[in-house]
Amino acid sequence: MALPKVRTSRANTRTRRSQWKATVPQLATVTTPEGEVVRVPQNLAAAVRKGYVKP
Repeated sequence: MALPKVRTSRANTRTRRSQWKATVPQLATVTTPEGEVVRVPQNLAAAVRKGYVKP
């Protein structure tokens, strides 16, 4: 595992962390095996459609 060679200043660390932004997930419209139409994140769409995950 890589190790830091020089200590990073508190200002640089906080500046880097403040630039991180969460993104809103892409929602997909899916019909469940029970016939219910729901909107779920795209990465869960196949599992909901097959009935593996309850929305």
